[in-house]
Amino acid sequence: MAATRENEGFGFISKIWPFLRKAECDSKKEEFFKGADTDELRQIFLKYASSKTPEGEEYMTYSDLIHSYLGLLHGDDSDEYTLQLFGSSVDTSRNQMISFAEFKAFESLLTLPDSMYALAFQIFDRNGNGYISCGEFEEIIQHTTLNRKIPFDFDCDFIKLHFGKDKERKVTYPEFTQMIHDFHDEHALQAFRRLDRKSTGYINAKDFEEIMVSLKSYLLTSFVKDNLVTVTVGGEKHRQVSYSYFMAFISLLNNMELVKKIYMSATRRDATKEVTKEEMLYQSQEYSQITPLELDILFHLAGLKHQGGRLTYEDLDKISPMKGRETPFTIQMSIAQEKINLEQGKERSGWLSVLESVYRFGLGSVAGATGATAVYPIDLVKTRIQNQRTGSMVGELMYKNSFDCFKKVLRHEGVLGLYRGLGPQLVGVCPEKAIKLTMNDFMRDNLMDKDGSLPLWAECVAGGTAGASQVMFTNPLEIVKIRLQVAGEIVGKTRVSAFSVIKDLGFFGLYKGSRACFLRDIPFSAIYFPAYAHLKKAFADENGYNSPGTLLMAATCAGMPAAALPTPADVIKTRLQVQARKGQTVYTGLVDCARKIYAEEGFAAFWKGAPARVLRSSPQFGVTLLTYELLQRLFYVDFGGRRPEGSAGKSPVLEEQLSRNPDHVGGYRLAKATFDGMESKFGLCLPKFKSAAS
Repeated sequence: MAATRENEGFGFISKIWPFLRKAECDSKKEEFFKGADTDELRQIFLKYASSKTPEGEEYMTYSDLIHSYLGLLHGDDSDEYTLQLFGSSVDTSRNQMISFAEFKAFESLLTLPDSMYALAFQIFDRNGNGYISCGEFEEIIQHTTLNRKIPFDFDCDFIKLHFGKDKERKVTYPEFTQMIHDFHDEHALQAFRRLDRKSTGYINAKDFEEIMVSLKSYLLTSFVKDNLVTVTVGGEKHRQVSYSYFMAFISLLNNMELVKKIYMSATRRDATKEVTKEEMLYQSQEYSQITPLELDILFHLAGLKHQGGRLTYEDLDKISPMKGRETPFTIQMSIAQEKINLEQGKERSGWLSVLESVYRFGLGSVAGATGATAVYPIDLVKTRIQNQRTGSMVGELMYKNSFDCFKKVLRHEGVLGLYRGLGPQLVGVCPEKAIKLTMNDFMRDNLMDKDGSLPLWAECVAGGTAGASQVMFTNPLEIVKIRLQVAGEIVGKTRVSAFSVIKDLGFFGLYKGSRACFLRDIPFSAIYFPAYAHLKKAFADENGYNSPGTLLMAATCAGMPAAALPTPADVIKTRLQVQARKGQTVYTGLVDCARKIYAEEGFAAFWKGAPARVLRSSPQFGVTLLTYELLQRLFYVDFGGRRPEGSAGKSPVLEEQLSRNPDHVGGYRLAKATFDGMESKFGLCLPKFKSAAS
């Protein structure tokens, strides 16, 4: 019986809402918002359903849904008419009983990209026939609090154009979406005429504020709302607003995204530059939507924030109602969901955490190999320069500088000589970089505060731990690579291979110089990863998004101090790991090596190869981190963890709109936001409580 009723309910709804079927089809291609699981939704329905039909089927009353479940109204103090309107928007059969089929169908409606319009239509469609009559439209509008405050004239041309001269025509859903949008503007114009009591074409500043706050609140940022009266000072008539000014003000707020484009054109896409009104006027001539009066208002608003008569991009953000909403909805929703999970302390299973680490390890391996190959010739030059001793032996000084070394390797050993030791490097660099990247992400996840923030000390600890964890792979790789890299310097010597180096050194010999390796890699990572994270934020656009260019710039710049500062440890490591030739000083350990280098070659010797090290490490990590981040975006898998920072814009609006109630699943996460948005955007402010109704 229940199954039959459910199918009938969906069939009935599909007749009224033909676009629902289309949305279900299209969602397979592009899902705007993930719907709730049917079984989970049924359990929640049964939890809140308080009544049963004579056949024993459970159903929700309007109070169960609106009061208990959604919390849109507050119990006995709520307005009964509003309760009936909200409840009937779900009860498509209009029998005062909300079945599970209707409950689920409404959840699907809330996931639609046009859910705000769909909800408004369903509220106005009082008899559920899929059309709206003039009587239905007028009845609801007359019950709104705004209409009681600023009455709407239903004998106007606007109503006659939509419903016909005799008001007998009925409006379909597509027509309704345009009508309700235009109705909001018509109501504002009627409000102006009504408050212009002497028909002078002016209203006072307080009336202007009342209209804007009541009917256009969705266009007002807090800065604009606080200055609605102040901005009218100094006009043609002190604190008087003309009809032209009124229309220009609304048009400006509606077209702020276009104003941003004009600004970016005038500054050649430099968001830090200031522009004058004259520059904006010249640039706006290409756009008929923006008038000189609108620009006057814009610069007047900006002048309330700072003196100087110039406009900045920050000014536009203070005025624009669309700030922070340029990011795709699905990405905003994902970010907002992550923040809520952090707030609610939701934890993933250990299995998902392991899978995420394996996933990151694989991407890190590919990224590491890409970065190492890109800069390997620079690494070879760096190693040979660091190994060069400035002693008294004739002919020992082979290279004047890094560039001279590069030329001589290319001349005597060919292009392949620049890639000596690349094989073992790639074998080792995959797990090395993968471990470093994965461990850094893992530690950052676990040291993160509940609000999603990460203190600087935690960033340094995460980076340092990542650097320490890679040494078990780094040291054997480094010692084999270095001995292969310097082998080309000795003419006529038996060919050196990776296997021969490993055979000569033995297992424990592969970890020669490991303490110096720790001394180099821990500071490197402790400097690099926090610097990279902060530079990413600094280079991100106004929405918090990092393009590939800013990722590469952040990763490369972070590598400069991280590579330069640990250079002394890298020199010591190189001297310990390279096999000393006849006549050269032999080192017995880290301290002995540091003491002898200082005594024989001076303090400057500790900084040998620093330029080559910076030139190698900066671009290498730039390419590595760029590849790593882009791979995570390209092959994004949601393991329930955090999305890479900077891979998507911020979602301040959705973070506030999403319900925190764990029983609000799927589309019901946005139920309150959809009801509130319908009222603020369309001016359908229905009375919520009995006191308001009276």
